[in-house]
Amino acid sequence: MAEEGIAIACHSIDEWTRQLEQANESKKLVVIDFTASWCGPCRAIAPAFADFAKKFPGVLFLKVDVDELNSVAQDWAVEAMPTFVFVKEGTILHRIVGAQKEELQKKIEEFASK
Repeated sequence: MAEEGIAIACHSIDEWTRQLEQANESKKLVVIDFTASWCGPCRAIAPAFADFAKKFPGVLFLKVDVDELNSVAQDWAVEAMPTFVFVKEGTILHRIVGAQKEELQKKIEEFASK
């Protein structure tokens, strides 16, 4: 299973699939950050996303570079970066588009407690 307390960057379809399947089986909340290296707001919120991974060790934090795993971004209907998707047991609970730190923290707290 994924290491707790860190945001895990998925660099291959296999890695992405494995992380998601393990999270679904564990019934953990998953927060996915769809990001891009050229995206200024993505870079700005990255430290907060990493801090949330430390603050909420029972939640799995995944990062997907949309240029690196374009098919994953398409499958998840990501049209703008950053997009944060909240998933639990294979069900999408919520999505946030944009670097909204306070909203991101609020939703992590809300869904992690369920």
